[in-house]
Amino acid sequence: MKPKNLKDPESPANLAKEYIHNKYESKKSKSVVPIGPKFVITQPRVAQVKAELNIILLSIMMFAMFYSFGCNKTVTISKLEWTAENLNVEHYRNGDVIPQVQDADVWSKLTTGAWCYYENNSENGKTYGKLYNWYAVNDKRGLAPEGWHIPSDAEWTVLVTFLGGDSIAGGKLKATTLWASPNTGAMNSSGFAAFPSGSRLTNGYFQNIGKDGNFWSSSEVFTDLAWNRLLNFNYSDVTRPINLKRNGYSVRCVKD
Repeated sequence: MKPKNLKDPESPANLAKEYIHNKYESKKSKSVVPIGPKFVITQPRVAQVKAELNIILLSIMMFAMFYSFGCNKTVTISKLEWTAENLNVEHYRNGDVIPQVQDADVWSKLTTGAWCYYENNSENGKTYGKLYNWYAVNDKRGLAPEGWHIPSDAEWTVLVTFLGGDSIAGGKLKATTLWASPNTGAMNSSGFAAFPSGSRLTNGYFQNIGKDGNFWSSSEVFTDLAWNRLLNFNYSDVTRPINLKRNGYSVRCVKD
């Protein structure tokens, strides 16, 4: 999702500008001279205005970060703050577009970053976010928002270990809805709310929505392989597979 257009009168930047104008014009202070839709601030108030403006701009930046990157839910587990929903972006951190690739044959030959919706259906994105290949995860332009990163294999291990280890952590990570029955062990006691987003295979075909949740790590194994984590509807464990980088999996982020 792209950030709001700054020309939009309801964009964060313009709302901030309107707020500042209204705030200082309404005070009728001797140090503020209204001149129609603009205002002039005399020297005694400059420092105060700059300080308040910095606070407002910081708030705008924090809002824009989550608005732009499709994430506004987080959860802290073992001192690490994780996003509690799947990444749903179509731009890298620097603003460059991440290509959406629907064609199965094109997907199967990729060696650069790309994303898709499960079965190329945007309705799936509303719940499950996007599926990314590992080349997007590893792109130097940054898939995660500013101040966040894609978890390493080691950070996934910290999470799983804190939740009791491989054999039971899956149940604590899985959401209690959307998974196929029996959704063994699911309680979402961690607040992670892992959904069964399925995956896209290296041949471009989709599989196992409702049954599997696959999540990339940022850790490479070999030239064409990387670590991920897998949750399944029929088990309460977390498995640690090695898979081809052309696969399309869900992505979560960890705060720097």
